[in-house]
Amino acid sequence: MADEKEKQPVDQALPDPVPVDQAVPGEAGEAKGDEKAIRRKVRGAKSVPMGIAYVLATFNNTMVSITDPSGGVIAWSTAGKAGFKGSRKSTAFAATMAAQDAGRQAVARGMREVEVRVQGAGSGRESAIRALQSSGMTVSVIKDVTPVPHNGCRPRKRRRV
Repeated sequence: MADEKEKQPVDQALPDPVPVDQAVPGEAGEAKGDEKAIRRKVRGAKSVPMGIAYVLATFNNTMVSITDPSGGVIAWSTAGKAGFKGSRKSTAFAATMAAQDAGRQAVARGMREVEVRVQGAGSGRESAIRALQSSGMTVSVIKDVTPVPHNGCRPRKRRRV
């Protein structure tokens, strides 16, 4: 086995550990609490004036996520997160509450204008858009991005009764 490299003992390969009080920020020896504090600062400092709101309205739930133009999620909410359970999640009122929740989060981060992309055939489509407008954002474009098959899959065999 000519390809086998010389193996060093594990204790010689590792550098000496740095005590936590002498740790340099951003290096491996940093305490866990410091990372969380840094992460919160970066997350709160992000101010995006324009973004995209995706509304997914299924027959069972409505999901609203608001992103920056590159696709990073800034705020999100669902009918379930708004406190609705079971068949009440599929109502237009639940979609309104979910969109208002996501809209409030986005406005708190500095968003003023939003482009809405609606997907699905659920009952919360229009009410979610109205709720985004009422939360303080201006809606510039409303686009329907529901996927439509161009006679794609073969249907199941016909049921005989």
